Amino acid sequence: MEKLGASDPRSIGAYRLLGRLGAGGMGQVFLGRSPGGRTVAVKVVRQELAEQEEFRRRFEQEVRTARQVISAWTAPVLDADPEARTPWLATGYVAGPSLQTVAREHGPLPERSVRTMAAGLAYALRDVHAAGIVHRDLKPSNVLITIDGPRVIDFGIARALETVTEGGLTRTGALVGSPGFMAPEQVRGDLITPACDVFCLGSVLAYAATGRLPFGAEGSGAHALMFRIAQEEPDLDSLPDPLRDLVHDCLAKEPTARPSLDELLERTGAEHTVAGGRAVEPWLPGTLIAQLGRHAVQLLETEELETEETERTEEVREAEEVQEAEEVQEAEEVQEAVEEPRLDRLPTLAADPHTLAAPDYPQPVGYGHPVADPPQYGSRPPGPPFGSDAWYAQAGHYEPPEPPLRRSGRATALLIAVALAVAVGAGGSVYAVMKGEGAGSKDGREGARPPASSAPPAPGDTPGQPSSPVPSGNAPAPARGEIPQDYLGTWRAAFQAGGGSNSRVLTLTQGLRGEQVMRLEGRGPAHDCRWTATLRSAGTSLVLGPSKVTRGDPQHCKPGPVSELTLPGDGTLVRELIGSGGTPLTYKKSPG
Repeated sequence: MEKLGASDPRSIGAYRLLGRLGAGGMGQVFLGRSPGGRTVAVKVVRQELAEQEEFRRRFEQEVRTARQVISAWTAPVLDADPEARTPWLATGYVAGPSLQTVAREHGPLPERSVRTMAAGLAYALRDVHAAGIVHRDLKPSNVLITIDGPRVIDFGIARALETVTEGGLTRTGALVGSPGFMAPEQVRGDLITPACDVFCLGSVLAYAATGRLPFGAEGSGAHALMFRIAQEEPDLDSLPDPLRDLVHDCLAKEPTARPSLDELLERTGAEHTVAGGRAVEPWLPGTLIAQLGRHAVQLLETEELETEETERTEEVREAEEVQEAEEVQEAEEVQEAVEEPRLDRLPTLAADPHTLAAPDYPQPVGYGHPVADPPQYGSRPPGPPFGSDAWYAQAGHYEPPEPPLRRSGRATALLIAVALAVAVGAGGSVYAVMKGEGAGSKDGREGARPPASSAPPAPGDTPGQPSSPVPSGNAPAPARGEIPQDYLGTWRAAFQAGGGSNSRVLTLTQGLRGEQVMRLEGRGPAHDCRWTATLRSAGTSLVLGPSKVTRGDPQHCKPGPVSELTLPGDGTLVRELIGSGGTPLTYKKSPG
């Protein structure tokens, strides 16, 4: 694995890229990490292929088919986006080198290893064929070597390349494959059947046992090599005797003369060498096992470094969210202070100061209107200090003022500006102008206001506003929040996956941005999970933050990405996981 270059992307779809794994006929291959923490191989299509609509169509079709392959001997296709500007494909990452790399660095494999490899590859091809796919490009670079056994990759994708030549589009059935590992029918352009993969398997086994191609070196030229494949017999003299007959039969010129995969499994003694997707006993030389161990350590170190980087990124993100929430609160406090002026603090908003009735206590100098002669003061007892609780009580304001708010410099400057404007008589006009502007929200919707259906803030909940008496009787105070009423309540969904029925119960409660508003219960054949999520924004849709697991087996219950909730208008609720590439799930409202 190589480090990412300056021009390499840092993410593809929902996958964060960690390094470069190599390149192939289709494009670049990167090591990546899924949102749930799974290590994946992400293949990115070359730009010249991406520009051809026929390739995109065939690529989408073959990916859809390849995802149906279920086998312990292959790298599963996990995700893809054929419609992206640069199409890509994500498969499970296999922690091991290719057979090509092993033969080049360690030389030929012993006979026992080749026989075990033959059994594993036969199982892999049988599973691929069961999904209606012919691999067409089985070669040493598409066979990965692990401690558990061989793994086949890139099955089905070669078919998408049939549509492409250097000059553009060509007919289906054009030459596709690697010259040294093609079947005669591929060379001739004849009908391709599963027997084609059996011929390729024979060439791969010969290469694994000898380090050489059975029809001559690739340096002799592709056309000469393909002629020998179609017309001449293979050179198998260097093969160990127990393997020679097996490989010779696989390399028969006529497809019908080649053994079936079931016959190969019997002839390789698969029932004694492999089981459950792995070799029964250690099947590789000790030096190669040591290299695979070093590779595993390297991958672990990469994962640890990536985990540390993720933790640092998460800390930065959380700090940014806290700062964002504080800024939003400051903006709301400023707006509320302007929209709901305190008559006991700013009396000039209500009337001209000269029309206010003077209280029956000595008025402080400079407040409201001209002060009477000093002798008049001496005839009365002194009043309470201006601005004290007793001053407000004597003036008829039975609620003492709240303690001063802790505001930022920006909020304080804005309030001072408003107060000055009011003091010079701008009063009502300033209030109207400030009320119309509103405070921009942090979710990109400038001037966003809570929907009309949102409940008003509960008494005393919003800083900077006086609390009101609690309503009489048993009527509860209205809930505060930004979520439209139609979203609130319990929603249910059901679907088939993982070999059985799955259910989801989603409950939405009222709340403000940054508060928990969603609870989600998920049950299926192998999981029973609980999640929560906070509100990020509310408008024509609801945007919820990444979900957190509150209960369930960590192996099956994973946190989810940011999600968006919409109401199509047919009585359902649709939840889409942003960037996941999955199909949005539709919920129905639970009665009551």
